[in-house]
Amino acid sequence: MRNDTDGYLQIGQVAERTELSLKTIRHYDEVGLVQPSARSAGGFRLYTEADVARLLVIRRMKPLGFTLAEMKQLLEAVDALDEQGTTNDQRTAAAAYLLEYRDKARDSAERLRRQLSYAEELTELLTARTSLPSD
Repeated sequence: MRNDTDGYLQIGQVAERTELSLKTIRHYDEVGLVQPSARSAGGFRLYTEADVARLLVIRRMKPLGFTLAEMKQLLEAVDALDEQGTTNDQRTAAAAYLLEYRDKARDSAERLRRQLSYAEELTELLTARTSLPSD
């Protein structure tokens, strides 16, 4: 007997694989970022590996300060580059978006590296200040 979830992942499995909360995944569905590829007979969200890959892209963008609108635009650009019927003009525009977002990601990553460095410096300072002298 075939289960209607064969080949699909349920939302809990997707949450575990992506390290996103169920609430976050549902929110991304509601705002149209990543919608489940199917629903079970009971109405439960069912996801494919491609859906998981999209969620992972979003998860990578989130700490870099991308807005939901930017996330959606980036995913649409990726889709445009992957689709067969995309015109050369559409491909050019999609590639331009990806370059713009790559630069933003690079700048955000550098900012986060600086913040991490400051946090490590503070940790070292506090460790040095709280170390007990040895007798």
